[in-house]
Amino acid sequence: MKVKSIYSYAITFCLAIILLSCNPFAPRLYDQPVDDFGLQDQFTTEAIFSNFRYSYNFKDTISYGRLLSPEFTFIYRNYDKGIDVTWGKDQDMISTFGLFQASQSLDLSWNNVVIDVGDSLVKDISRGFTLTVIFSANDVVRIDGRANFRLGRSTSSDEWKIIRWRDESNF
Repeated sequence: MKVKSIYSYAITFCLAIILLSCNPFAPRLYDQPVDDFGLQDQFTTEAIFSNFRYSYNFKDTISYGRLLSPEFTFIYRNYDKGIDVTWGKDQDMISTFGLFQASQSLDLSWNNVVIDVGDSLVKDISRGFTLTVIFSANDVVRIDGRANFRLGRSTSSDEWKIIRWRDESNF
């Protein structure tokens, strides 16, 4: 009887250790690196647009902030007042965070590239986009527009960053 009871204590002890060391109800941690989920090193201009799409679709302000140069400027046209409105990186991060928090989901798709000029350090790229913002089931906004970007980097071995974004949407 004593041998049987030692085995049952040993089994109970092992089960207790296993159960205490893991939580079967916890979500599984991803074993894959972040790059497997869509984020890329920004050594190509296309990677900028891929990471931009990722940051919007997953409402990820950290990955969005990595896109922007410290000298970043956002520009849009206020058609009611007939003026351009501009702000820097800090205000853009606050604005983007607000959009991410206010929406239930975002779906950004990049469309055709209209202009792609520049060299290995500075590029001006203009391309179309479609952004669907779902605030609620009854409040869905779809924007088809064009964005003009100036991308830059100090050397050809650095990652590209967005220096300027002019949004030419008519919303």
